[in-house]
Amino acid sequence: MKNKSKKLLSQRHPLFYFISVWTKRVKRQLTWHIDNKKYASFRSTDELEYRIKKHQSVLLKKLGENNEQLQINKVTNLKIAASKINGVEIRPGETFSFCKLVGRPTKRKGYLLGMELTFGEARAGIGGGICQISNLIHWLVIHSPLTVTERYHHSFDPFPDDGRVLPFGSGATVFYNYRDYQFTNNTACTFQINLWFSDKCLEGELRINKELDYAYHIEEREHQFLKIDSLFYRKNEIWRHKILKFQSGKVIETELVTKNFARVTYTPDNYIEVEASNYS
Repeated sequence: MKNKSKKLLSQRHPLFYFISVWTKRVKRQLTWHIDNKKYASFRSTDELEYRIKKHQSVLLKKLGENNEQLQINKVTNLKIAASKINGVEIRPGETFSFCKLVGRPTKRKGYLLGMELTFGEARAGIGGGICQISNLIHWLVIHSPLTVTERYHHSFDPFPDDGRVLPFGSGATVFYNYRDYQFTNNTACTFQINLWFSDKCLEGELRINKELDYAYHIEEREHQFLKIDSLFYRKNEIWRHKILKFQSGKVIETELVTKNFARVTYTPDNYIEVEASNYS
């Protein structure tokens, strides 16, 4: 295994971290102006005709009493961020950018302290928790022919599963603005993302203006917890099957979406001990 204890320069002092973050943010701002991409921005209250995929995500999870207020604050953050995305249409040739649509989460905009995962630990941050939206959107997008062009995922897993229904590592984390979530519409169809809230869940759907004769099924493979040199890790693979809807679900294409390997900061119930040399 590689040495995990060596700190980055940005971790050694708050000033270095501040400089690093703002350097990356300025670079992203410049990129948005010169990359020649057409970013999706039009939002409509009229729903497109056909639904591709719908999903819901529980708002308040059991993460310990110390995190209860951060969980409550997260709901406020989610509602502010969702209002910037709800109804957005992604037309042919356009790119969806989470950070460009939502903007920087600040106190002035009403964002509160929520939980965010940074440098291997969970801590409070303004706007924390809005990754729940990008996670949900990514799950919708990989059930469609849209092309993911930028995605990041957390390098560690801080909490045991609590009613998890999606495969581990199937989400997308964001941190304004240099860790963005982007996908491009390389089809001739128009897509739309709708987000709303029920009593207990964030809900969302991906719609399209023309019915497709195929769909996608996501499968998790090779899921394991590993113990390597007294540390715990989690791995899996996420595969996608393209199926014909009107031919009894005939599979016409299978592809690997992603491989995940992340540090686990809790002790899993079941794990396999392996030699570090196997993962060097």
